[in-house]
Amino acid sequence: MKERLLLVDDDVELCELLGDYLRHEGYEIDYAHNALEALERLKGSHPYSLMVLDVMMPGQSGLELLQQLRPRVQLPVIMLTGRGEEIDRILGLEMGADDYLGKPCNPRELLARIRAIRRRSEVPAQQTEFPQQPIELHGIRLDPGQREVRVAGEVLELTSAEFNVLAYLLHNAGRVMSKAELTERVLHRPLTAYDRAIDVHVSRLRQKLQRGGDSQELIKTLRGEGYLLVLEAG
Repeated sequence: MKERLLLVDDDVELCELLGDYLRHEGYEIDYAHNALEALERLKGSHPYSLMVLDVMMPGQSGLELLQQLRPRVQLPVIMLTGRGEEIDRILGLEMGADDYLGKPCNPRELLARIRAIRRRSEVPAQQTEFPQQPIELHGIRLDPGQREVRVAGEVLELTSAEFNVLAYLLHNAGRVMSKAELTERVLHRPLTAYDRAIDVHVSRLRQKLQRGGDSQELIKTLRGEGYLLVLEAG
């Protein structure tokens, strides 16, 4: 069965250009020209292997759509960004995009990035999935549905990445999660040399938990192994 891709861009001509090229390479292609159309497509009966999503669209932007989808929808996403939109690229990656490509884009380069992401996604998934139900531990209550964290009853303001790090650590309390695993799960990309993004998110999360009223070090660093949220504080 052919893999089906969803192209989301308000530029109809570009969609058709990319779609024609990708069909020639063996993919089935659907289009959406705004966020609402994309959401309707995603609710349909045809599962998608990957979505190509434009950052700038009328109405709801691509970044807003991505934030709405993650982490509930784990569909791989390549974002298309205009020149000079570096901050959008950074935000997109932090919110769960798998890759980005500047516009105007070369169809051959887009194809190469799609194939690279699909190869990565074919690696057997690890056992840790994003929690679906609220979790309570050490006075922390995390609600995945509401995307809300409370410490001792008070709402704790977290970025999307910090929320996801805490969700995975709480869901796997007592088990070491490697930096590579957290990078794959939270940032949706493989860990590379000198990549300290997860370290930064964990550090900021620790600081916020302490300011939120928990003075104990609940998240332990195990050098060379990863991070562990302790089951029993002490």
